Amino acid sequence: MSTSEMVVACEGAIRLGCFAGVLALVALWELAAPRRVLRESKRRRWLGNFAVLLLNTLLLRAIFPAAAVGAAVFAATHGWGVLNWVVAPAWLSVIAAVVALDLAIYLQHVLFHAVPAFWRLHRMHHADLDIDVSTGGRFHPLEILLSMLIKFGVIFALGAPMLAVVIFEVMLSATSLFNHGNVLIPSATDRFLRWFVVTPDMHRVHHSIAQEETNSNFGFNFPWWDRLFGTYRDQPKLGHRQMAIGIRTFRDRKYCQDLTGMLAIPFVGGVSAYAINRRSSEASADSNAPYVDDTEET
Repeated sequence: MSTSEMVVACEGAIRLGCFAGVLALVALWELAAPRRVLRESKRRRWLGNFAVLLLNTLLLRAIFPAAAVGAAVFAATHGWGVLNWVVAPAWLSVIAAVVALDLAIYLQHVLFHAVPAFWRLHRMHHADLDIDVSTGGRFHPLEILLSMLIKFGVIFALGAPMLAVVIFEVMLSATSLFNHGNVLIPSATDRFLRWFVVTPDMHRVHHSIAQEETNSNFGFNFPWWDRLFGTYRDQPKLGHRQMAIGIRTFRDRKYCQDLTGMLAIPFVGGVSAYAINRRSSEASADSNAPYVDDTEET
């Protein structure tokens, strides 16, 4: 078996091991030092969120067995992509590819908030009425498949080295769990960390019910893109403990907790003003109106 074949074969195990380790650490951190009081049933939310995560994992492995690493091997074998056309040290190609892939994920995230059809898929992620480590794996299967196809295109265009893709995939899984964590980080530490990585306080703003806060802080791994492209927001207006989580159009618990309700979200109702290009004066006024969350704490 060649080195490439071995890496492709082991990539799933590497990602699963890192995912399980980070999940356990963040979950324990949430128990020891939570940032917010959760208002929904954690047991039901976790059942729904991890059920869709399992469904996505099985679906991806069935449709794309080699996943993104396989795309990198294919690009290298056929000489596709910019990094296969230039002469550069291997370490520099790996760093450039990881940074470029992260920029692509940032732009994809903005796209999923800008195109109404894509927002229909992505709003399942935002319909969670709480935010914790389980939200980091809560994405609609159709969004996951579309995201993988976009990632294939980026890998082919870049000629991303296989090692860079493995590093990036592990980073993406780990940071998605970390930055959705309901964990308390001292403010001074958070201010320092968010120059290098998207922190939970930074990303939590993106899950605010307020439209202008939802459409900010799109980064997953590196925080630089939001600052560079003007989508950075430091803090939510109501503070992290008082801000409401979710989107106004999906407050029914079945869309938060039940797998069938979650999977139905793209096909329910119209496209709300949360889609960036659907903003209006009425929508903006509504998004700025105070929101009273009268859900009972559980």
